[in-house]
Amino acid sequence: MAANPRAQAPVRDIVDYERLFDCVHCGLCLESCPTYLVTRREMDSPRGRIYLMKALAEGKLDLDQSAVRHFDLCLGCRGCETACPSGVHYGELIEQARDWVERNYRRPLGDRLRRFVIGQLFAHPRRLRMAVAPMALAERAGLRSVMQRIAPAAIRHWLELIPPLARSERGSNFHRTSQRASGFASPKADAPAVALHTGCAARVLAGHENESAARLLSAAGYRVVTLANAPCCGALDLHGGNRERALCFARANIRQMQAVGATAVTTMAAGCLTTIAEYGAMLRGEPELAAQAQTVGQSVRDLSTLLGQRRLRFTRPFPCTVTYHEACHLAHGLKVREEPRRLLQSIPGLRMVELPESDLCCGSAGSYNLTEPAMARVLAARKAENILKTGADYVVMENPGCEFQIAAELRRRGVPIRALHLADFLSLALEDNPDWRPDA
Repeated sequence: MAANPRAQAPVRDIVDYERLFDCVHCGLCLESCPTYLVTRREMDSPRGRIYLMKALAEGKLDLDQSAVRHFDLCLGCRGCETACPSGVHYGELIEQARDWVERNYRRPLGDRLRRFVIGQLFAHPRRLRMAVAPMALAERAGLRSVMQRIAPAAIRHWLELIPPLARSERGSNFHRTSQRASGFASPKADAPAVALHTGCAARVLAGHENESAARLLSAAGYRVVTLANAPCCGALDLHGGNRERALCFARANIRQMQAVGATAVTTMAAGCLTTIAEYGAMLRGEPELAAQAQTVGQSVRDLSTLLGQRRLRFTRPFPCTVTYHEACHLAHGLKVREEPRRLLQSIPGLRMVELPESDLCCGSAGSYNLTEPAMARVLAARKAENILKTGADYVVMENPGCEFQIAAELRRRGVPIRALHLADFLSLALEDNPDWRPDA
């Protein structure tokens, strides 16, 4: 009689051990995994990483630099979840494994320093704004390219990812402004309320996207409530292995989101949106917040879904060719795929061209392009090549991180294709268009 595969009791509490056995090792996930497509190594695939988790949990393998490296290379894109016929919760498993790694493995000094800087900057808008201030000054003086050339190699690729800051600054203080829907009819007092989480890094580097989203939602008849004082959603910490701080952020956000009484919660970053949607699962073991977390998670909607629910129609022709890149967590986490396409296709004069490998990660993946720049550049190049095949004027997506990553690669190539968040693209298409109205 064959041995029971679950007979081996785990000796390390790394992940939810029983969930490892959901994987039947069929291999259907391999071709959906960006790192496996690049390296063709089994241990750089979801199936291989699950083998690693199981071996570590059972004490058959010691945690060493090699094992950590395979975990680090995972983008957490969750493309494997879409491909998996067995319903493996890989995203949750890799987050648990990374949390255990960070508590049990001492990284080299340079790696620790890099991760410390990311954790201390990007979750705190004021600190990030101070950090990019020299770049903003250089940009105003027309010296941005000079600053990038003379910067130390260790941070040069970080600077390349920063979008043009003049446009970002115009929307960075959006949450302080009470009315940003100028040119559109004000929503009725009894209109459904949408809580707009303005993000942390996005608030500084892509504040204009929040402004565009608020105008669009207001035009669609929603009453927009900005969560001006809400902290980071916790996505960066959750994906990076600092689960405890992620839970602290989640608790604070839940209390604020419940207090405003909105019928829906949205944010412009796909990874943040998915994290908020999963607050219920994250806090299911905390009786005092579990029900509220579940309610908040169930109220999450992305921008395209909210606008689509109001059945908006576009009357102003906007002739251009557009392709659409699917942000990983939006496509694989929230399963939102067709709603953005339907919105884009409803614009008169717009020609939509499908992007090859549209749901393959671009290499941004939160802070991945800062911690793993080599792999991130390979994936950015692959994404750019596919975009060029479409002949598009614009590549549109629903995630600022993807926008920064793709735009940086297009700039390196000297390609005039514009990478824009869906909120900014729709605002561009609808600019000075008083006839854009929700259907009666």
